[in-house]
Amino acid sequence: MVSGSLECPVRGQMLSSVVPAKATGGNKDLELTNMDLAMKLHYIKGVYFFQPEAAQGLSIHDLKEPMFQCLELYYAASGRIRRSESGRPFIKCNDGGVRIVEAQCDKRVDEWLAMARNNDHMLGHDQVLGPDLGFSPLVFVQFTRFKCGGVSVGLSWAHVLGDAFSASNFLNLWGQIMAGKQVPLQPNSPAHNISQFPTSISRKPFSLKKVDPVGDYWLTPNNSKMGTHSFRITAKQLHYYITTYCIHDPNKISDFEIISAMIWQSLSKAREDSGPNIVTICSNNSANKMAMLPSNGMTLSTVEADFCVSRVEIAELAKLIAEKKMDESGLIGELIKGDEVRSDFIVYGANLTFVNLEGMNVYGIEMKGLKPVCANYMVNGVGEEGTVVVLPSNEKDGGNNGKMVTITLPQHLLLKLNNVLQIDWNIVI
Repeated sequence: MVSGSLECPVRGQMLSSVVPAKATGGNKDLELTNMDLAMKLHYIKGVYFFQPEAAQGLSIHDLKEPMFQCLELYYAASGRIRRSESGRPFIKCNDGGVRIVEAQCDKRVDEWLAMARNNDHMLGHDQVLGPDLGFSPLVFVQFTRFKCGGVSVGLSWAHVLGDAFSASNFLNLWGQIMAGKQVPLQPNSPAHNISQFPTSISRKPFSLKKVDPVGDYWLTPNNSKMGTHSFRITAKQLHYYITTYCIHDPNKISDFEIISAMIWQSLSKAREDSGPNIVTICSNNSANKMAMLPSNGMTLSTVEADFCVSRVEIAELAKLIAEKKMDESGLIGELIKGDEVRSDFIVYGANLTFVNLEGMNVYGIEMKGLKPVCANYMVNGVGEEGTVVVLPSNEKDGGNNGKMVTITLPQHLLLKLNNVLQIDWNIVI
């Protein structure tokens, strides 16, 4: 199944705004790095599911109130996009605020989680910056009430603001404030946002694709109807895959690498050996994963296979991903720094893109002392080559080593890929 296959069970959306508790003041505009600008057509969406006992007695006021202090610390999230005289975008920290969305769902949380996982995107606002950039919020937070009394928290986050780790940290901070926990009194300095990735190689990056100009409407142009589907892989399954197929080097292959190899090979079969031969790996590069100021600190690398991906041993493909990544972050920075600053690009889906969120504290958020029963992340604005996001699953799905996998592809390819994954790897889709 793919996105949009069910009648929408989410209804009654109401919008409001939340601004920082205190005026930001001062000259705190944020210069966007070249990597930030490379991500400007992409959007991160995260969804957290809480059972009724976690939400019992909490009003919308209770859910919104911690956001005021959260934005005082995470003030960049409350800003708006502006352009300098040269035309380069930056974030004006003008306390414009984030949008709060209230919605209802006709299903119970357990019902939703038991369905084919192709509709989680409905629980987060569909966000696009523009065409009035100066009035477009960078962040939406959607609270959806289920008929059982449970609630989901859906985050829609403009990638130009920061990566998935920054988005997750933002919501974790909101949860800490709501729980009355001590948080930093002052936000971090924005100075680190100006730094760039060094490079000594002179070539164009394979992980970046130039697209037709979009002007002030930051939406990825796409000719294919895209679908998104999520599934879990338990720790027991992952242990079996690694010990069975990577028997010579089981300790050298990570869960992310074996999952990436499985999906890369399966997609090659679904495409009848027509590729892809080059994939992009997006992995965390932040020394401070809990930094208050959002940033795009993930490393972008490419991996190229000079053999038939669909027929190679899975261990060899996983080893290639582990050992032969070529870091292109510096190349991207150099390309956009020049005349290309006025051009538009995509990263996710320029190649088949694997996003490693294994180290993200996705279950660090709590409501009334209870963690979410499930969480999921995905990327919007994906190009036609597709994206695979891998993040930790919850404890009930096999411990901390279980994984949630979310795939976005053209719908016809997604159906074929799901069939291959079920047949070859016994994955429950």
